[in-house]
Amino acid sequence: MTTAVFGPETESRLATARQVADAVLFEGYVLYPYRASAAKNRLRWQFGVLVPPAWGTDRAEHAFQRTEVLMEPRADATLAAEVRFLHALRRTVQRARPDGTFETVPELHIPDRVLVPWDEGNEERIEVLTTVAELTGDGIAVPFTRPATEEYEPVHHPDGRLVGRLVRRGEEVTGVLRLSATELDGPYRVLKLTAVVENTSTWSPADDDGDARAGADRDAVLPHSLVSTHLLLCLGAGSFLSMTDPPEWAKTAVASCRNRHTWPVLAGAPGRADLMLSSPIILEDHPAIAPESPGALYDATEIDEILALRTAALTDQEKREARGTDAKAAAVIDLADSMPPEVLERLHGAVRALREITEPGSTPATPGPGISPPETPWWDPAADAGLDPATDHVLVDGHPVAAGSRVQLRPGLRRTDAQDLFLHGRNAQVEAVLHDVDGGTHLAVTVEGDPGADIRREQGRYLYFRPDEVALPEDM
Repeated sequence: MTTAVFGPETESRLATARQVADAVLFEGYVLYPYRASAAKNRLRWQFGVLVPPAWGTDRAEHAFQRTEVLMEPRADATLAAEVRFLHALRRTVQRARPDGTFETVPELHIPDRVLVPWDEGNEERIEVLTTVAELTGDGIAVPFTRPATEEYEPVHHPDGRLVGRLVRRGEEVTGVLRLSATELDGPYRVLKLTAVVENTSTWSPADDDGDARAGADRDAVLPHSLVSTHLLLCLGAGSFLSMTDPPEWAKTAVASCRNRHTWPVLAGAPGRADLMLSSPIILEDHPAIAPESPGALYDATEIDEILALRTAALTDQEKREARGTDAKAAAVIDLADSMPPEVLERLHGAVRALREITEPGSTPATPGPGISPPETPWWDPAADAGLDPATDHVLVDGHPVAAGSRVQLRPGLRRTDAQDLFLHGRNAQVEAVLHDVDGGTHLAVTVEGDPGADIRREQGRYLYFRPDEVALPEDM
């Protein structure tokens, strides 16, 4: 067994999987609106937090992750394992005094940023290269340590004056990676690989000021934790079996695997089975970063397009606060401010299923006997030349209503979106009259007085109402 940086071949094979692993590592790292003062940024590190064992077992976080997967290694196969996590560094802000000393302050204002206390995440990797043969029996255990650190970063005013400094302190974190393999009975040579990542820190709440209650909150334990922990596995020769869609003969063996606080999936490009990602987030086999994504936004609960538009719309003061929160938050602000229109347009939806069946050389589905395929698919706007959203009209209170008409919104009882009720009685402009495949008619509208109406028109994101949910405005 060796504990060293992987060779070029292994690094190349892991490169694609690391793109998704990076997204897992920084999932939820800093959330929109990217300011430390935002309520949802006060509870940090939502996934994969491995805490010291003394923290207790009655809490949401745990001290270990256990991964069990099946593999079919070839003779003399090697296994590369990479544990990845964030080491929380506690940052404080200090202002420079005239006498050359520093004082800790809650915030430090400089022209382009507002610096505040914050926990930064330093990326850590533990790389292990071993042979499958070494893993049989008791397997191997690889302990690791990241020492306590303290560093200082000077803060200068744009005119060159020293105005303060950032102090980053990291506590010691220790852990162990245990790897073992057991051959299973059956018609094929299959091994169950068990990988356990564990926080072995001896820290306890009583270590803070000698009081067992002191520091007993989650904020105190984070500097001693392995944050956003996940595992990459690369088999030198052979393949892993999918844990979510195994072959029929392996389903019983897959069901016997016990994965605790993690979810293993095949990684890398579709079609390959030599890579595995064990993640604290549930993923599908061969997860990938959408090619339309302009960069890391760290808030995967949002759609990139919406998040980019919202970020660009932050006030200058909000952007200063975000830039002072974290370097990664500052990069998001800069990305949103510099994103060209063609990139935003690319974010405006992608229909991957249709793209696949219309690629050159693909064979269209054959209709059943006696059924002739339509010359134009139903989802094509040219399917019925008699329909035109820009010129079609519908009768409302006996009067024709078309694009450009004004209506009053009166959402009915059928509406399941409670937010529509806030629009009751508001006037709106009809942007288009649309017909669905079931014969229904819908009015696409923008609300009068909505400051985002121009953006809705540009992006084609309207509000939709049925003709019986609108009336003629009272001022007509």
